[in-house]
Amino acid sequence: METQPENEERPTGRRRSALAQRWSDARVAGEEGMSTAEYAVGTVAACAFAAVLYQVVTGGSVVAALGELVQTALATLA
Repeated sequence: METQPENEERPTGRRRSALAQRWSDARVAGEEGMSTAEYAVGTVAACAFAAVLYQVVTGGSVVAALGELVQTALATLA
């Protein structure tokens, strides 16, 4: 059990209810910010994935493979 220092007074009456209200507000406000943080992390992850995907698609081997696929498809239609 924690003991309070001698020079620190305990919250009483009105101060106690104000303190309880502040803690209640802090808990509620903390949850609102969490969804914003989750969206921010998700956005950063999506941007990182898009950058990696862009590098892969614009790489020489993928462009050559796609070109060959298009040429084969056009050859079968002709």
